[in-house]
Order: sequence, then structure tokens, then C-alpha cells
Amino acid sequence: MKIISKQITVENELLTLTNLRAIYWNRENALILSDLHIGKTAHFRKHGIPMPDGVLENDLKRLKHLISHFEVTQLLVVGDLFHAESNINIKTFELWLQQFKDLKIVLIKGNHDRLSKNTLSQINIKVIQELEIFPFLFVHEHLKKHSELFTISGHIHPGVKIKGQGKQFLKLPCFQVSKNQVVLPAFSLFTGLNTTSKPKNAICYAFTETSIFKF
Repeated sequence: MKIISKQITVENELLTLTNLRAIYWNRENALILSDLHIGKTAHFRKHGIPMPDGVLENDLKRLKHLISHFEVTQLLVVGDLFHAESNINIKTFELWLQQFKDLKIVLIKGNHDRLSKNTLSQINIKVIQELEIFPFLFVHEHLKKHSELFTISGHIHPGVKIKGQGKQFLKLPCFQVSKNQVVLPAFSLFTGLNTTSKPKNAICYAFTETSIFKF
């Protein structure tokens, strides 16, 4: 599992984009990610929908690799860390967390985050609606009311569509960087890609296992 990175400067802050779907913020020694959707596969299976094996395990393996590589002290999750009610996937995550006793986790609540604050506090996760750390406002979804602030958000699972041979297209996840916001790709591999929603004049940093491309 190789980490490919691209450093950008936003609001005079150095951010490191990675091909493993997260950003490293140097000043705060923090990993920023979005839309992990823990519990999604178990939720679907509960309702009779077949799901591939190992989705959560693979996502957590990538997350551990990033935490270890950058030696971060905190995770800033801009929404949808969880997907549904408490289930076996969430129990798996709780056990996984035990290896990171000193890791601070802040969850900016997303539309799928339905676990209670009390439940989350028991596993040392702080949940809030918005988080402001100058010069950024961390939210799950960038809205018009945030237009005067620089936001870092997720929610839309951004991607790009690249024309291939003939009528074929390749879809890749991406970071969208514009004048007043950064939109993160979904961290979980088990998500769709939105290739139609793009902030005005945004630069897209799409990636594969081996490269990061600027569009």
C-alpha cells in the first residue's frame, strides 16, 4: 500500500493530499477525511442486500497506514463516519480503535451519523455540528451560508470522468479545490462517485493507486 502525495497551499496553510483519500494538515498534525460510512455493509446485509466481504477491514487498513505514516495525533472527520444504527461493523471499529489510545477524534456530524453523543463519547469521539480552526471551517456539506468562509467538507463523494477508448469512460475519485473550499473524496471504497457536481473554477486532483492527476 503506497502513499502518493501532493502538497498544496491553501489560505497560507500547507495541506498534503493523498491517494488514500485523506488530507494531512501539517500545522495541526491532523488527518482530515470524510464519509467512511462504517456500518453500511452490515446495514445493507440486514435488509437482504448482498455485500462484498472485507470492505470495512480494507478501509480501516488504509486508515491505520495513514495514521502511522504521518504519525498524526488527531482525526478530523467531516461527516458520515458512520452510516446507520449500531451494528457489528461498529463493534469492529470500536475494537480497532483500541490500538490508538492517544488519538483524538473529532466528528463533524453528517446526515448519516445517527449514533448518540453518549455512545460516541464512550469510545472517545467528540461530535459537533461545525468546527472552526482558523483559517478553516469544517462542515459536512458546504452551503450558501458558508460562502464567506473557507470550508473543508465532504458529502458529495466527488469524482472525475475521463474519456477512454471509443465510448468508454474511467471514473476516478478526486479532491475538489476552489477559491473558498476543499471537498474531500469519500474515504470508503464502497461509495459511488459524483462526477457532475463541481464548485465553480475548482481544480480537481484525481488519483489512482500510483498517481495523482490535476484537472
